Parts: sequence; C-alpha cells; structure tokens
Amino acid sequence: MMKHTMVLAGLAFALASALSSAKAEDIVVQHAQGETTVTANPEKVLVFDLASLDTLDALGVEVDGVPTGTKPEHLAKYNSDEFAKIGTLFEPDYEAVNAAEPDLIIVGGRSAAKYSELAKLAPTIDLTIDQKNYLGSMRKNVETLARIFGKEAEAEKQLKELDDAIGDLKQASKDAGRVLVVLTTGGRMSAHGPGGRFGIIYGEFGFTPAREGLETSTHGQAISNEFIMETNPNWLFVLDRDAAIGQEGQSAAQLLDNELVGQTTAWQKEQVLYLNAPNWYLVGGGLTAMQMNVEQISKAISGK
Repeated sequence: MMKHTMVLAGLAFALASALSSAKAEDIVVQHAQGETTVTANPEKVLVFDLASLDTLDALGVEVDGVPTGTKPEHLAKYNSDEFAKIGTLFEPDYEAVNAAEPDLIIVGGRSAAKYSELAKLAPTIDLTIDQKNYLGSMRKNVETLARIFGKEAEAEKQLKELDDAIGDLKQASKDAGRVLVVLTTGGRMSAHGPGGRFGIIYGEFGFTPAREGLETSTHGQAISNEFIMETNPNWLFVLDRDAAIGQEGQSAAQLLDNELVGQTTAWQKEQVLYLNAPNWYLVGGGLTAMQMNVEQISKAISGK
C-alpha cells in the first residue's frame, strides 16, 4: 500500500511539474488590440503583417504561412510554394488559415481589421505600428517577437545597429536643407509632411520639412508640379507606389521630369532620391527594411 501511495504521489508531482512547466512557457503579449496569451516558441506561425515577417526573417525565425502579393526583394523567397498562402494583406483565406492549424497568427497594418475573426481560430496578436511613436512602437514589436521566439540577444544586437545608423543620419540631416516627401501613383502625386504616413523622415530622422501644414491623412495632400516648383525643396524624397506593388504605368521619374520640377534646387543639384518603394510602402517598420531605408538615405545625402 505504501509503495502504491508513493507511486501515486510521484505521478501527481510529475503532473504538477508538467503543468507548471507548461504555464511557465506561456507568454502574455500586450498588443494593439489587447492582450493575448501565446505559447513560447510556437511551432506553426502564420504572418499577415510584412513588417513582422521582415523582423522574424531578420531574427532567423521560420514561419509557415504568408499572404500572397508583391514583396521586397529580400523577402521574395516567401513567394515560393514552401510557404502556405493564407490570403492577401487585406483579406485572409479563412479555410487555408484553419487548415494550417496555427499556434500563432500575426496581423498588423492592412490586416489589423481582421484581428477579431482570426483570433477565433488561434492565438492572434496585432503588431500595428503606432504612427505617433514610430520607432518606439517598432522597437516594442521587435522585442515582443524576440521574447516569443527566444531571440532577445539577436534582437538587441540588430536594434543597436539600427539606433547607431539613425543617430548618424540625424547628424547628417541637419545640413541637408529642406526636404519634400512625394508619393506618386497612376500619374498623380501627393506630398507627405510631419505627422503623416512618412513622418519618421522628419521626426525621428531629423530632416527639415520643405512645407508645413500638409494634410496628415494616409493619402497625404494632392499636389501638382507647380506646388513642387513653388516649394522648391533642397531634396526630393520620392516614393513610387506603382513600382512598390508591381503595377505598370508612368514611373515617378517620368512624372517628375518636366520644366517646372526642373527649376527646383533638388532637381538642379541632382538631389532627387527615389526611396526603396517596397520597403517603405509595403513593409514599414521591419528590422531589415528599416536598416536598409536608413542606409539608403544616409548614403544619398552624404554623397558616398
């Protein structure tokens, strides 16, 4: 009887230890739409947010499913059949998601609106960037992903490299003069200033806006060639949306190549920088994309 009791006690202890261990592996994640309990190092991971995909790729974390559609060159491998296709950036394929039996789903930005529906299928987190605190929000998201997948040391190393690069850029931006950020699409143009979609260029990167008071909506303020001529920026930072999404049509370079824009300081000094459109338009605050964006601008304004 004593032996039987000891065996039962041993089993009870083992079970309690196993349950305790399981609980210890649970991570409570605070995100843009609340709080979600996630298992550490989840095996099946579906990612709708390209910024998160970019960061996970940088940290060496494998994912199982991604959305269809255009991706930057450094993420092109995810278009292969090796990765399940789970819908688009805007619309999940719920059958494909369910069939994948995910342990974690990550949404953000364009896919954030589908959070509630996806959360019914598996633990889901929303890593949408806070535009009012871009770098702080990005850092938090990177650290969240690193904590979930046990990549804290690698994340801190890469964040330090990014911080150093941004610090160097902020020093150089002081002498760059006035900057105008322009997005082109379908033969039309919009300008984006501080507080807007690409406000990080002015806020965190330290560039002086060529024009104050621009609309801060997602689509910016519609402008003309006359507007650019009158604003006369020292630098034009141009984002070609059509190039970002693989849509054919008049390129940003063709659209801006005219007599009015040709009178600006930016054009005459060859200080027109065509930003890495897929990185800026599709990815945003991913580790690799952001590092590439900072380095591209730094190289351009330093003339190296």
